[in-house]
Amino acid sequence: MMRPNNTYPQMNNAQATKDMVRAKYAEIAQQDKDTNASSCCGAGGCSTEVYNIMTDDYGQVKGYNPEADLGLGCGLPTQFAGIKPGDTVLDLGSGAGNDCFVARHETGADGRVIGVDFTPEMIAKAKENAAKLGYQNVEFRQGDIEALPLTSGIVDVVVSNCVLNLVPDKRQAFSEVLRVLKPGGHFSISDVVLKSELPENLRQAAEMYAGCVSGALQESDYLGIIHDLGFEQVSVQKRKPIVVPDDILKNYLSTEELTAFKTSGVGIFSITVSATKPGAKADKAELKAACCGSGSNCC
Repeated sequence: MMRPNNTYPQMNNAQATKDMVRAKYAEIAQQDKDTNASSCCGAGGCSTEVYNIMTDDYGQVKGYNPEADLGLGCGLPTQFAGIKPGDTVLDLGSGAGNDCFVARHETGADGRVIGVDFTPEMIAKAKENAAKLGYQNVEFRQGDIEALPLTSGIVDVVVSNCVLNLVPDKRQAFSEVLRVLKPGGHFSISDVVLKSELPENLRQAAEMYAGCVSGALQESDYLGIIHDLGFEQVSVQKRKPIVVPDDILKNYLSTEELTAFKTSGVGIFSITVSATKPGAKADKAELKAACCGSGSNCC
């Protein structure tokens, strides 16, 4: 398990970041939920003060499957996603399939759920879980969120849970969300954002990056990307503070730095954001006819 000793090289380019995250989440895929949930998005045994500083409780959510929950999220995006029967839903960074299976409960047997993850071990785990549940309309594809393996304009709803903060080029990731959504389609995404700057030691620590904090943008910049790309009806549906316990912080900060950090007003938050792609949503039958007639493989 990774420890906070800069085992990995510092994040000096996008590919190094992706390689580090892929390696870490391959490891996480082999861990049990208790290990992941008590370790800040699987980043390492991180706190004796709290059990979990990130994840919301899925226990009462319909469609929830405990075997698919690795305890890596920071919100409940499906709770706000407005998924309707028959919808096509895309989950970015689908992990072991947890949010896909919740989405499948909402979209029903007539809908379609696609999970995309770039870690082969996660894809294998998700497919195994889907097979156990007997779902025929849930599929998992290995791919990069910055270049989604989907045809344009085929998705009604995009969800994601504490994943985009790990993506180096967030503008490109949201551009891909815009591309694959149907006109009038929407997303509900939970993610980690900041208010004010993290200390440099935290930002550079590879373990904390994989633990969903140091890869986060300022909230204003995060929302700015969504607005700039032309999404409409942008709304923060939920915001909760993430209080990082002292026994995590002291692994990265000296006593003096820790005191300064706690009095600095720096904030780490989980937010769930929704937004809509401009345009009127087409009739499903018309869209399917146009798509199948194009010779593409989207049907």
